[in-house]
Amino acid sequence: MNRLEELYYEAKADKWFKRFAVFCRVALAASFIPAGYVKIAGERFAAGLPSNNPLGHYFDALHVTGYYYTFIGIAQIITAILLLIPRTSLLGALMYFAFIVNICVLTYATRFDGTRGITFMLLASLFLLAWNYDRLKHILPFKQPETEPPVLKRPLGVRLRIWFFGGSLAIIAFIIIGTSIYMR
Repeated sequence: MNRLEELYYEAKADKWFKRFAVFCRVALAASFIPAGYVKIAGERFAAGLPSNNPLGHYFDALHVTGYYYTFIGIAQIITAILLLIPRTSLLGALMYFAFIVNICVLTYATRFDGTRGITFMLLASLFLLAWNYDRLKHILPFKQPETEPPVLKRPLGVRLRIWFFGGSLAIIAFIIIGTSIYMR
């Protein structure tokens, strides 16, 4: 067992990380429910975005695809529901990641003003995938020794939380500064 896995299992046992994982699941699901509903209802997504904006033009084209547009809405609602159910949250996180990577690339390509928010959603999705590493490691292309979760040799305790949440704040600051420069 390497040190990174020890840190992973320590984080999995920490109540603050568990709460953060639940917060991410609920927040990501809450972002997909209204977006999916708009598509199922047949309304144009982001109706306030003008058609002369590159992303608005994309949404106009997507809206006229008919049942594909509805299919995306249904898939978003299903993904949100899967995220909210603890037993199916990994499947929801995998589906959400597929959606949000596409959306993130699209918003950067069109220099959309909401790119920061989409990037934060991508990071939350990545956190959920990392949170489920113990369930995903069996399909990853790395050699995995079969071991039980270890007894930690050198637990970090509160320092692990400080490193994680401090690092998260640093990443958020980097994204805000980076997108401010990029969007000029």
